[in-house]
Amino acid sequence: MNTEMTRGYSFILLMLWFALGFSSCSMDEKVVESKPNILFIMTDDHALQAISAYGHPLSQLAPTPNIDRIASSGALFTSNFCGNSICGPSRATVLTGKHSHKNGFMRNTNIGFDGTQQTLPKILGKNGYQTAIIGKWHLVSEPTGFDHWEILHDQGEYNNPDFITKQDTTQKFGYVTDLITDMTKDLLDKRDPEKPFYLMMHHKAPHRNWVPAERHYHLYDDTEFPMPDNYFDDYEGRYAASQQEMNIYRDMFEGHDLKLSTEKGVDSLRYDPWPHVFMGRMTDEEKETFWKAYHKKNESYFELDPADSVAIAKWKFQRYMQDYLAVIKSVDESVGEILDYLDENGLSENTLVVYTSDQGFYLGEHGWFDKRFMYEESMLMPLMIRYPGYIGEGLQVSNLTQNIDFAPTFLDYVGLQIPDDMQGESFRPLLENSTPEDWRQTLYYHYYEFPGFHSVRKHYGVRDERHKLIYFYEEDKWELFDLEKDPTEMNNIYGLHGTEEITDKMTQELRALQDKYEVPEDHR
Repeated sequence: MNTEMTRGYSFILLMLWFALGFSSCSMDEKVVESKPNILFIMTDDHALQAISAYGHPLSQLAPTPNIDRIASSGALFTSNFCGNSICGPSRATVLTGKHSHKNGFMRNTNIGFDGTQQTLPKILGKNGYQTAIIGKWHLVSEPTGFDHWEILHDQGEYNNPDFITKQDTTQKFGYVTDLITDMTKDLLDKRDPEKPFYLMMHHKAPHRNWVPAERHYHLYDDTEFPMPDNYFDDYEGRYAASQQEMNIYRDMFEGHDLKLSTEKGVDSLRYDPWPHVFMGRMTDEEKETFWKAYHKKNESYFELDPADSVAIAKWKFQRYMQDYLAVIKSVDESVGEILDYLDENGLSENTLVVYTSDQGFYLGEHGWFDKRFMYEESMLMPLMIRYPGYIGEGLQVSNLTQNIDFAPTFLDYVGLQIPDDMQGESFRPLLENSTPEDWRQTLYYHYYEFPGFHSVRKHYGVRDERHKLIYFYEEDKWELFDLEKDPTEMNNIYGLHGTEEITDKMTQELRALQDKYEVPEDHR
């Protein structure tokens, strides 16, 4: 039975129920009750390569079976992208359905998100939804439009983090991923069962500095993860890539990021610029457990020849992967707990469950960690959605989608009008086998934060199914990539003989997108 027929029968039954006097609720209350709940799970910096549903070799050695449950019982998006690959701006886009220049939050260093503007939770709240966010916020200003919020301070800490509410700031003892999971279940227990909910469960993990839960300290000690072929990229022909400061073996902090001690067996970290958010959050007992684990794990590093830079670079990659993927293990456990909760409480059938991250992340590609660039690994966002009865099981969506589309899609599914000033489009038709003929063929991207962490230059660009054009506008440097022939974006073909036609086409499309999205002249 199709969606329209289902809605028609539901309406007739509702009218009969009301007419016969079997309902103590008003019709409006019944309509609200029939709307789906939305559980929006967002992690921070979770690379698509680290989700086993996507099939990357890394994830096959560190599978995510619970996250995969959402994909297998719903839809997996393979071409979902962000418009500005950095934490705060991506979150602002999810809330507003608008690109960074329109919602005003373009950099993590902004003074704060403008909470007076229209947002998705505000619209849902005005239409009968309970709204809440638990976990990472990272938008500087206090949340608005939520009935309940309990957020991490800034980036948050892995051990014994502070949580901020409308009333106060309280330290909670435990591992951050576990705490957010328990808080989410507790809130679901206390919700008003007569109203639908929109709940954002936002994990800190797997953001830097990748501190696993104690139970996972040794999870991947004996696993050797495959290193990307371009780990030792020399960045030839890509000026901005040569200027970045996000290289694993040159720029990672050996104490903070890699957990190396100053000397073998010494309980003191090498360089750590933020000790208050790492070891400073641990109890004495937790520190003892940490050092016992990492002294053993660090032994192989101290056996290396200090002059062997290649061996050291490879060791650092393995340590990064072991910690990063161990942190994700806790996230996968969290997702499993929440999905089980929905099943056990009869909520699965009427809850639209979303899993995504605020952007992609580098797991050694080009020698990097972090994000920011318009290159594939950081522009690609993982996305999977399930909604039984509305989204078929095992569906794969390869059409170009973007985080500006999230808010319009959720409004579409709950039957509310999409505001004209939202710049995204509902991708509900893509999930119901009715892709519009005029669905987008290109995407716009714009990164603003320079100077800033990792020294990635400002740039904007356009991507279609095959090509990507990037302009680093303060340096007047262009890059063009053929993603079919060069999927790892190693060969900048801009200006080469034979690329004139595609360059002209992509340049025109870039200008058209800037006009469409009303990008100010001083941002072009």
